Amino acid sequence: VVGETWDVSDPFGGEVVELPKLGPCLVNRGVYNSKGPLANFFNALESFRAVGEPYPVNLKFMVEGEEELGSRHLPGFVEKYKDKLQADFAFFPFYAQDPNGKVIMYLGVKGILFMELVVRGGDWGGPTTRGIHGSNAVWFHSPTWVLLHALTSMITPDQKHILIDGFYDDIVPPSAEDEELLERLIETFTPETQLQENDVRRFKYDLTGVDLLRKYLYQPTLNIDGIISGHTAEGTKTLLPHEARAKIDIRLVPNMRPERMLQLVKDHLARHGYADKIEVVASDAYPPAKTRLRGNPAAEALVKTYRDLGFEPEIWPHLGGSAPFYLFTEVLNIPTAMGGLGHGGRAHSPNEYATLEGMRLCEKSIATYLVNLAAT
Repeated sequence: VVGETWDVSDPFGGEVVELPKLGPCLVNRGVYNSKGPLANFFNALESFRAVGEPYPVNLKFMVEGEEELGSRHLPGFVEKYKDKLQADFAFFPFYAQDPNGKVIMYLGVKGILFMELVVRGGDWGGPTTRGIHGSNAVWFHSPTWVLLHALTSMITPDQKHILIDGFYDDIVPPSAEDEELLERLIETFTPETQLQENDVRRFKYDLTGVDLLRKYLYQPTLNIDGIISGHTAEGTKTLLPHEARAKIDIRLVPNMRPERMLQLVKDHLARHGYADKIEVVASDAYPPAKTRLRGNPAAEALVKTYRDLGFEPEIWPHLGGSAPFYLFTEVLNIPTAMGGLGHGGRAHSPNEYATLEGMRLCEKSIATYLVNLAAT
C-alpha cells in the first residue's frame, strides 16, 4: 500500500464503510481477492456445526499466501503431496457477482509469464555503477532510452498487435462448448459494466458484441506493469541513470506455454540488437487452466447452486486474469470450479472492498454448494 491513498486509517485492519450505490462494505487490502471469500468459506462450515449438522462432504484444505508472488513454491508442494491431494472435486471460493448483482461464472483462467527487463550500463555504454549528471547524455548512452526503444519494438503504436515473432502461433480456436457459451453470453454481456468497474472510458478496439469478447478471451496480452529508472521523486534533478527496469506480464490463452513465450521474448530482443544490453529475469510463470461445463460435476453443482438461490449465471469460457489452477486441472486432474455469490471490487487497488450483504450471500451459496456436491 506504499504510495497509495486509502480512505481508511489502516488498509490491513479492515473497516466497514458506506460506499455509494453499494451500501455497507468491508474495505481492506485483499478482502475481495481473496481473503474475504476464504473467510466466508470457513464461516459457511461453521454454520453446519452451529445447527449440529455434519459437513455434507469430506474436505481437504490447501491455503497458500503467495499467489500474488507467483505461487513459486506451490508446484513443488503439489508434486510432493500429490497422493494426499487427490480428491473428487476442487473448489476456489470467489465473489462472482457484478455491481448489479449478475452472477458471472468462469470455466478457467489465463496463464501468465511475469518478467523484468533490466538494462545496466556496461561495455556497450552508459554509466556502470551510479547515476551521473544529466549533462553527460551528450556523449554517454542512456540505459533508459535503450529500454524504451526495446519496449516499443514489441508492439504497434496503437497497442493492438504484438510484434514478437511467433507470439500468436500457438493460439487454438475455441472449443465447440466455448462457441456455444459465446452465443449465449452475447445475449447478456454488458461492456459498459467493464468500463464502469475499471474506471475506463473506452475500449482499445472498435469492436462490439462477440468480436470484443473474442479479443478478451482468446488473445494474449503484453502489459507493462511499471518502469523504474533514475529520478522519480518530486522536484528537479537532472540525472543520467545507470539502470532501467520494466516489469512486464504476458497473459497466456489456452495452448500457450510460458517457457516458449519467454524464449520468444529473448529471441526478439536478440534480433533487435539488445542481447548484450538487456537481461531478462523471469519469475512468475504458469500455463492457462481450462475446464468444461458438461461432464464436470464441480461446475454443474455450482450452476445448480446459483439456480437454487434464484440466480441464472452468465457463464464465460474463462477469466482474463491468472491463477495456478493448472495444478488442479492438469497436474492433479481434478474436476474444478471457482465462484460463489457476493460482490467486491478494486482488487490490487486502494479501497479494495467487499459488500457485507455479498459476504452473507457468499456463505449461503457455499453451504448450498457443498450440499449439492454431496448429491452428485
